[in-house]
Amino acid sequence: MSYIQHKAEESLEDYLETILILSRRLSAVRSIDVAAEMNFSKPSVSVAVKNLKMRGYITVSEDGHLHLTQEGQKIAESVYERHTLLTDWLVHLGIDPDVAARDACRMEHDITSESYEAMKKCILSILGRA
Repeated sequence: MSYIQHKAEESLEDYLETILILSRRLSAVRSIDVAAEMNFSKPSVSVAVKNLKMRGYITVSEDGHLHLTQEGQKIAESVYERHTLLTDWLVHLGIDPDVAARDACRMEHDITSESYEAMKKCILSILGRA
């Protein structure tokens, strides 16, 4: 996968994660909510929503509400789990929470499943959640 393709995949994962987070906070998620949450322009979000819909990760209702499909939900939950676990771990290590969240966002996309699962087991043990 090229660098540009990799960055595009990261971006789509971030959108899915944001839709998941917003769906837990709001009764309905719209593109404007995603734009505000991510601090992106409405046109950028519109392009992303089109791509997510085309890939079958979301559906958009007639009233403009975004809904994760089963596959979109699976990806979003995986990314969100990685993000929260890695953030918690970095904060535990003494990293400022804002820096930890930004670093976790970078790490969540690049780590292999094998490495993540090994780290997860170790981190959960360290954090007393095993």
